[in-house]
Amino acid sequence: MEELELLSEVARLYYENNMTQNEIAKHIHTSRSTVSRLLQEAREKKVVEIHIHYPWDRSPVLEHQLLTKFGLKDIRILEAQNRRGEETLRGVALLAARYIDSVIKEDSILGISWGKALHNTVEALNPNRKIPIKVVQLFGAAIPNSQTDGFNVVRKTAAIYGGKCYYIHAPLFVGSSEARDVLIENPHIKETLRIAEEADIIVTGIGSLEPTVSPSQTWLSYLSKEAIEQLKRKGAAGHICAHHYDIMGNVLPLKLHAGIVGVGIELLKKVPVVIGIASGTEKARAIIGALNGKLINTLITDDRTAEKILELSSESFNI
Repeated sequence: MEELELLSEVARLYYENNMTQNEIAKHIHTSRSTVSRLLQEAREKKVVEIHIHYPWDRSPVLEHQLLTKFGLKDIRILEAQNRRGEETLRGVALLAARYIDSVIKEDSILGISWGKALHNTVEALNPNRKIPIKVVQLFGAAIPNSQTDGFNVVRKTAAIYGGKCYYIHAPLFVGSSEARDVLIENPHIKETLRIAEEADIIVTGIGSLEPTVSPSQTWLSYLSKEAIEQLKRKGAAGHICAHHYDIMGNVLPLKLHAGIVGVGIELLKKVPVVIGIASGTEKARAIIGALNGKLINTLITDDRTAEKILELSSESFNI
């Protein structure tokens, strides 16, 4: 049997007939190690070419570029194709939901922030299992009685998995660090924050301060439009978990941060899996800042946003 014919036959038996390497070795009267070598050679000589058809239209080339450039733990990038606006957001949410379900395991502690991206992601969750997990609200209420608030996102996530939820019954911000310190001594809040410190997965959105992005109701509840403009002038590129940071990921020294009722920003650098979900080219600078500051180690976004991230991060004078 000629070499290419042998390689083709071994590949056919392995990939099409689903025979094991031991079974193939017996079939062609050789050793298992020889079969392993022949399969490797078949790939090297292009007798066999493997094409992975990623579900949900992923972009593996962009995933590899961003993964290596920013030293990420993991990444998922939606190949948006002709999708626009809300359709792209739903696609990213679906990717995020599938990813979260893949990393959650029995007894996981899942910390949840708030926002539209998280709401959409939870809406897309459809696990085929119930497992004992803990779902923890990381911050007080950003937008009370809103479907996108942390309370509702936590409640729904816990219900989907049959897990237990832990809430922070307090506002997102209070007027001073002293008022915050009093609140977090509340036994229920204190216990929730203790559990949050043990989280092995955190899921968060990433907010932008680009001129094309209108301030969310969250910030307008605590900051005037002029104060938000001052933040931009101070170099704020984005915000994550209620903290504003610059393009290099440095958290800005703002009085506002001292009144946050929730976990500290440093927790994001300790938790094994921190998933940032964000879509839209207007969020590229905010995402770059979060990546530079190691505030997330897993990114889920779309291809147009990913391309903008690569463009901006390669033009250091722009950032």
